[in-house]
Amino acid sequence: MRDSNRCPVVDTSRSPQSLLKPVSVGSVTLNDLFWAPRIEMNRSITIPLQYQQCEATGRIDNFRRASGRKPGDFQGIFFNDSDVYKWIEAAAYSIASKPDANLDTTLDGVIDDIAAAQDRSGYLNTYYTFERERERWTNLRDMHEMYCAGHLLQGAVAHHRATGKRSLLEVACRLADHVDDQFGPQGRPGACGHEEMEMALVELYRETGESRYLHLASRMIDARGRHPSVAGGDAYHQDHVPFRDLAEMTGHAVRAVYLDCGATDVFAETGDASLLFALERQWANMMTTRIYVTGGIGSRWDGEAFGADYELPNDRAYTETCAAIGSIMWNWRMLSIAGDARHSDLIETTLYNAVLPGLSLDGKQYFYQNPLADAGGHRRQEWFGCACCPPNIARLMASLPGYFYSVSDGAVWAHLYASGKVVLNVPGAGQVELIQETEYPWSGDVCLTITESPSVEWTLLLRVPGWCRAADLRVNGKETGVRLEPGKYAAVRRIWRPGDRVDLGLAMPVRMIESHPFLSANHRQVALARGPLIYCVEAADHPDVDVRVLEISQNARFTSRFQPGVLDGVVMLRSDVFAVETGAWSHSLYRNVHEAGGSATTGDTTATRPVIGSLPIRPQISPARLVAIPYYAWANRQPGSMRVWIPLIP
Repeated sequence: MRDSNRCPVVDTSRSPQSLLKPVSVGSVTLNDLFWAPRIEMNRSITIPLQYQQCEATGRIDNFRRASGRKPGDFQGIFFNDSDVYKWIEAAAYSIASKPDANLDTTLDGVIDDIAAAQDRSGYLNTYYTFERERERWTNLRDMHEMYCAGHLLQGAVAHHRATGKRSLLEVACRLADHVDDQFGPQGRPGACGHEEMEMALVELYRETGESRYLHLASRMIDARGRHPSVAGGDAYHQDHVPFRDLAEMTGHAVRAVYLDCGATDVFAETGDASLLFALERQWANMMTTRIYVTGGIGSRWDGEAFGADYELPNDRAYTETCAAIGSIMWNWRMLSIAGDARHSDLIETTLYNAVLPGLSLDGKQYFYQNPLADAGGHRRQEWFGCACCPPNIARLMASLPGYFYSVSDGAVWAHLYASGKVVLNVPGAGQVELIQETEYPWSGDVCLTITESPSVEWTLLLRVPGWCRAADLRVNGKETGVRLEPGKYAAVRRIWRPGDRVDLGLAMPVRMIESHPFLSANHRQVALARGPLIYCVEAADHPDVDVRVLEISQNARFTSRFQPGVLDGVVMLRSDVFAVETGAWSHSLYRNVHEAGGSATTGDTTATRPVIGSLPIRPQISPARLVAIPYYAWANRQPGSMRVWIPLIP
């Protein structure tokens, strides 16, 4: 078994342009009541069930067919190989956190089937075997050959880091060498219509030291937006302009953020400032005009794509789970470059509110789309024909401990909060061990105790979330004098001793969030939030009123109470609100609006006449009780309507 301290999610430990260096997945042991049970559920329920689905749907049989081990036809969608590779990555990270002999044996068997299916040339894609062999690399825009290859590379790197075994890494290197022969300096320009290969090649370079892989990733980024086109030549495939000219997030949302992951990785290794400039422009465009309050991205069902500026409908929000995961992957890389807390803020928001809804509380069902309003028909499923989201969730959950901390020269960075223990090797200082205690995200009280430290100065940096407007920081019970700013890291530098205690207090009042006036879907509406969590109202908590008619005052008062028996334990919000009476609409979809008790006039006449069939501008309302739950937990009870945005009473 490989040393678990060598299994980071993204290995920027030697990247010249990365300020932050990674912490291994196996170096962080969570024991909190929020994430630790979910990670264990991922290991014991989700990952085994996904393996069964890969077997039942023929995804693994496709490899056996390609190797000649099993007869039959190719099964499923042409990019089904990628689901197996993502499952491998999830299983590998799970083993890095908690060794599992049975899972390790299952992995060995799947990898053996994959290795047997590889062509002598290094090519590997089970769809293009036998009868389709002549079609290889003939349709880069649509057929996802590089996309599948990229997921193999990522799975192989994770497996090698977690176990020390080279069985899949050697397959990956042979495949990468084949792709380099086809599209490297001696081949033709090429890039995939579904990006993924770029970041995978950089990570393979980091694992093997083979510089050709880094150069090939850079070459693929540079191939986009040229004439003749390599991947469709359009904005949907991010192939309409050269990457360095991109100024907005456009096209298929998952592909866009995967491409940005690759470009950020290339910048981290090369320092090409023009890449970073383009990345910053895209990030700013996304954050100011094209992202949901949950952190979800990709508003259009048509093409799973970004919409125009402020095009963020709620009931038709696509917000694919994979896109949210891709956003976390991209922001993790951007965070590593400079340690800017706006990226860790977005990681937290997206993780709790755009990724977590994609998985049911029992770990067995998934959302592909994550709307912010629903009439009761949107429910999770056990699997999909296009099953990209389930194994993507599994690999993120399995690798999640690796996102909580980073180190830099003489410094420890705490990005996310959950009870647990971490052992770190701090550059320029030595080994540090911390124990974190908190009930986050339900409570903003965070305690870190130093249990091991070298006798030299080093800095502890704690993120003050952007949502927090009142914070307190004490060391051994005394105020630090450190300035605490929302959306910044608070830094305390000293010679730390075992037993030193750091207390961070983050106020968590209920907040009402409003959106930009141009975002018409949310006009005169608010979303409720507490701490890092976005809340929603769901029919299950409102048996006597339809949540679609609830309205709230901007002066509403809330109570917050933890309910251990509801939805595996959540803080629920309650407030007195109002409900619009709908009885007068029982046989109407539209009616005239007029002031109550008013009269109608036409032209310059002063004659008045009674108003017939009209409604007052202010419809009749009655008192009601609002109960809100965290958005991530919706659709885990009986079907019914749900909404995030709630109208304000004028």
